[in-house]
Amino acid sequence: MPIENLRLAVLIDGDNAPRDCLKSIMEEIAIYGTPMIKRIYGDWASHGLTSWKNTLLENAVTPKQQFAYTSGKNATDSAMIIDAMDILYTGKTDGFVLVSSDSDFTPLAIRLRESGMYVLGIGEEKTPKAFVQACDKFIRVEVIRDRYKKPSETAKAAPKSSARKSASKAAEKAEKPEKAASAPKSSAKKQSAEEKKPPVPDEIINLIADSVADLADDDGYIDLSNLGNLIIKKQPDFDPRTYGFGKLSTMLKSLPRFEVQVRTTSDPNVRPIYIRDQEAQ
Repeated sequence: MPIENLRLAVLIDGDNAPRDCLKSIMEEIAIYGTPMIKRIYGDWASHGLTSWKNTLLENAVTPKQQFAYTSGKNATDSAMIIDAMDILYTGKTDGFVLVSSDSDFTPLAIRLRESGMYVLGIGEEKTPKAFVQACDKFIRVEVIRDRYKKPSETAKAAPKSSARKSASKAAEKAEKPEKAASAPKSSAKKQSAEEKKPPVPDEIINLIADSVADLADDDGYIDLSNLGNLIIKKQPDFDPRTYGFGKLSTMLKSLPRFEVQVRTTSDPNVRPIYIRDQEAQ
């Protein structure tokens, strides 16, 4: 079944999940499938979790109460794991989304994958590597937060006052020469924004090169989709957005080492992309 058609169970660890971008997380999950179950676990009698209320209502996430039976013991994790196994045995889902930065869920992710479930992990940068590797794919919260917050911030910053609009129209003619003079500045700003993109680490470039070599044909080319799938299998937390690129193809075009070839087919709407490592012998 294609990933985008999966029936998903979204289980959120309320003690180890960011509460400031739940809406963004749910929008990201929609790319991979339909959330059939949305639950969050925690001790809702605790004052530390009260700020979740409005966010849960807006996103139709069901809170599951779990009292702490003993201080120092995390009963929330146990409740979430038991629920996951119950859902697994119902056979009504094709995959699970585990939202947490806690490595305690590593065995759960492994067990779900052993049962043929697709496991998507979502957590913060601090998430231990063991949990990351236990998932089919792992997405950093920081990447999701940047992706969905920027448009809203831009919208808020846009002037809505009609007085400002009329004033701008009145000054439009006087500003035309200034706009022409400021054109080089705008291009300079665009260039500086591109320079701010974090450089792609050598280890990522080597990961891509090794993956190309693993599946390349006799001419050294590999289909982009197959390359992306192999990279995710090797490193589940790989995401081009981490390095400032929206897509893997855009990222590869920026790396001189790789040749990106767009091929034509009999169908004008189908243009497969192939990648070749130019340093490979």
